Amino acid sequence: MTDPWVVLGISAAITVGIQFCGFVVAFVLKTETFFDFLGGINFLTLGVYSALAGPNWGEDSRKIACTVIFFCSRLWLLLFLAWRAFERGGDSRFDEFIDKFWIFLGVWMFQAVWVFVISLPVVFVNSSSFNVDFSPFDYVTIIAFALGVLAEALADFQKARWVKKGRQGGFCQVGIWKYSRHPNYFGEILQWWAAWGFSFGSGSGWDSAQWWLGILSPLVTMQILMFTSGTGVSNANGKNLKRYYDKSPEQYAEYRNSTSILIPMIGYKYVPMILKRTIFFDLKRYEYQPEDEEEPPVEEKIENASPTNVKST
Repeated sequence: MTDPWVVLGISAAITVGIQFCGFVVAFVLKTETFFDFLGGINFLTLGVYSALAGPNWGEDSRKIACTVIFFCSRLWLLLFLAWRAFERGGDSRFDEFIDKFWIFLGVWMFQAVWVFVISLPVVFVNSSSFNVDFSPFDYVTIIAFALGVLAEALADFQKARWVKKGRQGGFCQVGIWKYSRHPNYFGEILQWWAAWGFSFGSGSGWDSAQWWLGILSPLVTMQILMFTSGTGVSNANGKNLKRYYDKSPEQYAEYRNSTSILIPMIGYKYVPMILKRTIFFDLKRYEYQPEDEEEPPVEEKIENASPTNVKST
């Protein structure tokens, strides 16, 4: 039986090895073609390795369930990103630094950190020597894990289909996008909070250091998708909303006012602003403010006119 910390260390070494080799080949060939592909392969490799290195994987229903859902999640991400890169004819994010050694290396090493950190709960579950039955909490979290994968895949599929049909309506309101402005990111965030919660049963309890280390998985996911400039919600909002406000300002402002930024739900327009700004993460930084105007954004005008509005300070 391999010690869980040893499995964790070898998982880190595997990840650095895959990403560094990928960087070397990519830099020599001056291509980013397989960047996302190797990210997906790295995830799957860690799933396989941790399952083989940990004790009694084939006899532990908790490990099997967690690993299978993890595989579905990362396989979908791999296929979707590969398809999107093919459709777009490459990834323009790399154009400015594909020939800059240290910056390009940094991007690949960032992917290494991302893959390793996101995988922490699954590696912990698979390497654990605790063999316990499903608890009620396990059922809740493993179902949430699966629902997160389903939500992300469904959102990606619906958005891609909408784009293929010519972006009818100017902005996506089909399917789950009618109830959330970023349902794909909601699914991704939900997955890793659920996976971390599920991994609690694989440790010794609240004093399990490796379980606490695993909280980096959902926290880093939220940091990247919610608060890192140029990615996720930050990249999709703010000044990048200009195209929607140029085409249909009133309609899009109403959509933002009545549609949750993350959690798919109905009745969002009746949620007080102070709650939107806090527990719903609908932050002011995500609003579109024309550079040559000092007046409030259109969606804020609509919100201010609502009798249910509670202004935040």
